[in-house]
Amino acid sequence: MKLQTATARTTPAEAVEPLDPALVKLGSVLVLGAVLAQLDTTIVNVGIGPIATDLHVSLSAVQWVGTGYLLAVALTAPLSGWLVDRFGGRRTWLASVALFVAASALSGLAPSAGTLIAFRLLQGVGGGLMQPIGQALVARHAGPRRIGRLVGLITVPVSLAPILGPVVGGIITRWAHWRWLFLVNVPIGLAALVLALRVVPADSGERDRTLKPDRRGLLLLPTGLAALVYGLTDPRAGGIDGSRAAVLAAGVVLLAAYAVHALRTERTPLLDLRLFAGRGFALAGANTFLLGAALYSSMLLLPLYFTLVEGMDAFHAGLLLAPQALGTAVITPLAGRLTDRHGPRSVVLAGIGLTLLGTLPFVLSSTPPALPLLIAALFLRGVGLGAVVPPNVAATYTSVDRSQAAAATSARTVLNRIGGSIGTALLAVVLQQALSSAAASGAGPQTAFAHTFRWALAFGALTLLPAACYPRRAPVSGRSKN
Repeated sequence: MKLQTATARTTPAEAVEPLDPALVKLGSVLVLGAVLAQLDTTIVNVGIGPIATDLHVSLSAVQWVGTGYLLAVALTAPLSGWLVDRFGGRRTWLASVALFVAASALSGLAPSAGTLIAFRLLQGVGGGLMQPIGQALVARHAGPRRIGRLVGLITVPVSLAPILGPVVGGIITRWAHWRWLFLVNVPIGLAALVLALRVVPADSGERDRTLKPDRRGLLLLPTGLAALVYGLTDPRAGGIDGSRAAVLAAGVVLLAAYAVHALRTERTPLLDLRLFAGRGFALAGANTFLLGAALYSSMLLLPLYFTLVEGMDAFHAGLLLAPQALGTAVITPLAGRLTDRHGPRSVVLAGIGLTLLGTLPFVLSSTPPALPLLIAALFLRGVGLGAVVPPNVAATYTSVDRSQAAAATSARTVLNRIGGSIGTALLAVVLQQALSSAAASGAGPQTAFAHTFRWALAFGALTLLPAACYPRRAPVSGRSKN
């Protein structure tokens, strides 16, 4: 799958070439799929409490509704390149949206927690394909002269979607049942399908029917990651008992076997580990993984905090996360300009610092802080998150050759979602155990959340390590020196 990046140089004449209205329509339709996929990474978080109550399961079990989706996205995204080359971009994108819509409907109708998690995994398969394939189609039809401006137009809503997820979820749960957190995707997805049939050009016919997927990688990587995540987060015991140790060991062995396979295979592996030989990509990849753990785990904790500690319903809990979304919206369009002026290291470190500062009020107080302080803290968190993501994405692409851009896109998606799934699952178990301990000792839920937010703060602090190794100035060429 050939993917052009925005790092290509343009001449002044090329820079002023107007965007074709048909191209803008194409980008708008394709970005709708990406927004839906990203929104669903966090939209369910405000409904975790009601879902757990309604389906009679614990928080540590029901969090797999979110973790399973993230894990399915991570494991499916690397297949996007092979599917496009084998079956065509338009056809594959339409099929992924149709699968996402069908799985959303099934999730909304699920009678039990087990079936809901299974349908969310299926939904994650569709979501994991929609975004990278849509990006590839936009790049293919825009061409190198217009891709930079077109990507600039569509990046903001995609970046905002995970932050806005709990806000949208809170609004939905205000006037509807939690099942509409999934069912809302159905009319929007169907509209995207109808519009895509009209505005997305037919495939050119350049498909390679002889291409075969990385079957051995498909066997080793998803199984190993699933075993690793489950072994780390099985809520049945506080420590690692014999069965969990066996699952963890199996996951490590499978992932080691995948690493050997990925480095030796002549086919394109699901996750190309050779990219990590470059220092620039290794740093960006490590930061991407840790940012995923910090972002998605906190997006699980925050709605639950306002529900269980502040006593708010899902609607007001979602609305209170709006300042975080506002902070991200304010800084994201400026992040690229700040990176060009001050370099990626300064911008990323400042963003991480603001994110950590915005998390402190949830950690330090033994009693719930005043609401205005929490609102200001969430705004700071949003600014920090908005400042970190764009330069980190740019660092991913400037650290590889243009021919490796598609592999870098898949690797970045995998690392971010795996980090998110591990971080979310771990903190859900930590919170469940902390709530049980607090209840047994007569302490309030604030104590349990303060303890859990310390873990979230640690995840965020770890991102400082690779970020401190970023270059002081942005690279001049399309590739950084590794």
